[in-house]
Amino acid sequence: MQQDVARETIVTDNNEQALINWLILSQIPRFGVSRWLKLNSKFEINLEELLTSSTKTLDGFGFNQQQISVITTPNRQLIDTSLQWLYDKEQRFLIHHAHSKYPYLLKQIASAPPVLFGYGCCDLLSSHQIAMVGSRNPTHQGKESAKRFAHLLSESGWVVTSGLAMGIDGLSHQGALTKKRSTIAVLGTAIDKMYPRRHIKLAEQILEHDGVIVSEFAPLSPSRPENFPRRNRIISGLSYGVLVVEAAIKSGSLITARYALEQNREVLAIPGNIHNPLSAGCHLLIQEGAKLVTCIEDILEEFPKINQSLSGVNNDKLQNKSSQSLASDKLLDSVDFEVTPLDIVAQRSNIEVTEVMSKLLELELRGLVTSVPGGYIKLGEK
Repeated sequence: MQQDVARETIVTDNNEQALINWLILSQIPRFGVSRWLKLNSKFEINLEELLTSSTKTLDGFGFNQQQISVITTPNRQLIDTSLQWLYDKEQRFLIHHAHSKYPYLLKQIASAPPVLFGYGCCDLLSSHQIAMVGSRNPTHQGKESAKRFAHLLSESGWVVTSGLAMGIDGLSHQGALTKKRSTIAVLGTAIDKMYPRRHIKLAEQILEHDGVIVSEFAPLSPSRPENFPRRNRIISGLSYGVLVVEAAIKSGSLITARYALEQNREVLAIPGNIHNPLSAGCHLLIQEGAKLVTCIEDILEEFPKINQSLSGVNNDKLQNKSSQSLASDKLLDSVDFEVTPLDIVAQRSNIEVTEVMSKLLELELRGLVTSVPGGYIKLGEK
């Protein structure tokens, strides 16, 4: 009778058991989803059978002693902690690679994470996404570009995905949230540890606007420097393309771009000042074949079929707005995209300084220029 009860529990709790199996698989060193699929195909064995195999059988499958030890005696505390985290509060999810809601694009990459922990509605992970990445210490122009392009992409129906880091990542999330759109953040830390701490409020805003925060790292997992570049493959893997806003030659953003290329994703980059080291990475990508981006249309034209399928968005209106010439205003035409002193603006526009100051204030309120130490900088169309 006791055996029947146990069997009944396994059957009715099959989803949880499958999840436990994948949590065990995620613990096996140097054994990911790709190797499991090959093993599954070669030996026609399911995951449950693999994890209950004898040491001798596992040895025959090619597992080493360290891997066998993990399979036969997995970290039960990690499993219990993961399930406790999942059931502790609502709006949390934990999906494995074989789950119906595991995002299709991410499933296609060679190093897909076995499990994904997340806050929010996991359905958003299957939306049409563009990843945005860049420097943690961007220039003023880089900051404006991140917010502007994220805003315009969101308005076009795309979901912006980034890494919640300081700099371009956080600004991209903020830009997407401008009109209360949803955005996706991928952590390089345990799912229960928001990093950086200064972005806890931003993380709350993401969830308040039906966004999603995900991580492949279980609750209480230790933070390691190598986990941050590792999470970049998920950022690109979830997305149809990666937009690099500002990046040095040696940066995490270029790592994301490399992952994107390996995953057959589009790589796009915003050019900048040739003397700015934070533009060097973008220029290198462009030289290697990345799409040069100066306006939202440069991005949209790379995905014509997807843009046609995105509903509820008036792309014609957006494109007409974006293509309006900023040079039609004499005063605005006198301000460069680099710092332009007030007296230079007055000289170019042939307008008195006092009137220039008043008109520049109007332009600033419209989001077309911004005041910085030493003068003003022209911004792109909002």
